[in-house]
Amino acid sequence: GVGPESVVAVMVPRSVELIVAVLAVLKAGGAYLPIDPGYPGERIGFMLGDASPVLVLTTAGLREVVAGQSVATVAMDDPGVAQSVSVCDGSSVTDADRAGALRPSNAAYVIYTSGSTGTPKGVVATHAGVAGLVTDPRFAGDRQSRVLVHSPMVFDASTYEIWVPLSGGGAVVVAPPGRVDAGMIANLVAAHGITAVFATTRLFEVLVEEYPGAFEGVSEVWTGGEQMPPALFDRALATIAARLVHVYGPTEATTFATGRRFASDDVVGEGPVPIGGPLSGMSVVVLDSRLDAVPLGVAGELYIAGSGVTRGYSGRTGLTAARFVADPFGPAGSRLYRTGDLVRWRPDGDLEFVGRVDDQVKIRGFRIEPGEVEAALAQHHSVRRSVVVARETVTGEQLVAYVTAAESAVDVTAVLSFLSSRLPEHMVPAAIVVVEDFPLTVNGKLDRKALPEPEFLAHAAYRAPRTEGERVLAELFAEVLGVQRVGVQDSFFDLGGYSLLAARLIRRVRQRLGVELTVTTIFGAPTPEQLAGHLHAPDEETPCTTSS
Repeated sequence: GVGPESVVAVMVPRSVELIVAVLAVLKAGGAYLPIDPGYPGERIGFMLGDASPVLVLTTAGLREVVAGQSVATVAMDDPGVAQSVSVCDGSSVTDADRAGALRPSNAAYVIYTSGSTGTPKGVVATHAGVAGLVTDPRFAGDRQSRVLVHSPMVFDASTYEIWVPLSGGGAVVVAPPGRVDAGMIANLVAAHGITAVFATTRLFEVLVEEYPGAFEGVSEVWTGGEQMPPALFDRALATIAARLVHVYGPTEATTFATGRRFASDDVVGEGPVPIGGPLSGMSVVVLDSRLDAVPLGVAGELYIAGSGVTRGYSGRTGLTAARFVADPFGPAGSRLYRTGDLVRWRPDGDLEFVGRVDDQVKIRGFRIEPGEVEAALAQHHSVRRSVVVARETVTGEQLVAYVTAAESAVDVTAVLSFLSSRLPEHMVPAAIVVVEDFPLTVNGKLDRKALPEPEFLAHAAYRAPRTEGERVLAELFAEVLGVQRVGVQDSFFDLGGYSLLAARLIRRVRQRLGVELTVTTIFGAPTPEQLAGHLHAPDEETPCTTSS
C-alpha cells in the first residue's frame, strides 16, 4: 500500500540494509522518515505520532523499541520478508507498479529538526529538491565516486552522502553502526579508496589537526555546518591535496543551498571563510527587516528560493506560512525560505555568514532551538526557570543551561539524566549552572553576556591516581579538556567531553602509551580509573610516581 505521499519510518542501524530500506521506500513512491534507534522512546513516539507513517521498517531486534505504537512494523531480517522479496522479478519499478504516479513535487523524506516551542518539526523534502542537489556540478557523482556514508540518517548530510554517488552510478561505503570517530573515518578512507568525504566543521577540525593523513587519496572534501576557523581552513588548503568545498544549507533547503570550491593556492586570511553562492536551480537574496535588498557588505537575513526549498513542516501550517513566504522576486506561486541566518555579500560575489537573527545555535553540525531544551527543563520538578545558550569554551562551543531552583536545591546529575531520557544526545547540555536569578539589562531584558561562565565540574570527590596508567590518563584528560585537575573517578563527559574530543584523546593515548582505544571504549569507561583497565600497558599497574 505504500505509494506517493505515504510516509514510511525507517529504524535500521547504519548498514547496507539501511540503504536498501530507503531505496525500497523511494522506489515504491513513498517518503522515508529516518528514526535513530538510540533516540529516547518519548521522542520516537512523538515522531511516529506526528508524521503518521503507514509502516515502520526495522529489524527483529529493534521491534520492541516501537512496541505499543499504533503502527505496523516489518522486520527486514524476517525470513518471511526475504521469501517475499525472492519471488519479485527485479525489474525497474514504474508508475504502473505504484499506487499512483510519482512526480518531482512528491515527498522524498521527512527529517525532524529542533523546534523553538519545545516541539520538534518534520521538514518534508521533495524529489525535485534532492534531484537539484545531486545534479549540481559542484557535487555530481560519477561511476568512479566512492563516498563514505557515516552521518546519522537523521542528519540531512546523509542525503548528500547517499544520493550524490548513487545517482551518478558510483558507490557508497557504509561505516559500521554505532559511533564513528575521526580515527575510524581515517581508517575507512584508507582501506576503501574513498574519493569524497563530508565532515561537519568540528569533525573536519579534528581530522585536520589530529589525523593529517586522513584525506590521502581523496579527491574532494565537503565541510560545513558551523562557522569555520579561517586559520584552520588555510592550514587545510596548504596541506590537503583534495579539493575543499565549503558548504552551507539548512534542512529546509534540502541539505546544501550554497557552496564554494577552493583551489589549493587560495588563502582565506583573517576574514570569515565564504560560503559561496547558490547551487544550480537555487537563488538567494539578502534582505533587511522591510524585505528590501541590502547593499554590498551590509548584513541582512538570507532568503533561499528554488528547487531545493522544501515543502514545509509536516502538519504545521502556521509555522510553514511564517517561514516559507511568497517570493516577490520570482514567478507567481514561488516561495522564499526565511533562514534566520545573517549574511553579507562580498565584493567577489560570495556570501559570508555573520550570525543568527534569533537564538538558534548549531552544536557539532546539529541545529538546536534552545527553546526545546528549555521546555524539557521546565518539566523537571526542581527547575523553576531556565535559559539555554551556546558558550565558547576551550573545547569549542558547548550547550549550557542556566536554571533557577523551584525547590531548595537542584540535583544537576538528576536533571541531566532526566534530559537524556527525553532529548537526543546532541541536545543535552554539557553543563547546568544553578543561579539565584537571571541578570537583566537596564531595559529589563535577559543579559546573556552577564551569565556566569560554566564550570565543567566532576560529580565525584577528587581521588588521586594510584597507578602510572591512571596518572597518564588523568593528565591527558586535563590536556584535552582544558581543565586543571582530573581525578580518577571524574567522567570525561561530565567535564565537557564529547565524541570528537574523545577522538583527540584517543590520539594522545596512542602517542603517549602506544595503545589503540575506540570512542565506544571511552563511552563505556569514561573515567581514568575505568579506562586504565583497557590500556594493557606494561606499566599500567606500577605505583604512581609524581615529579616535583
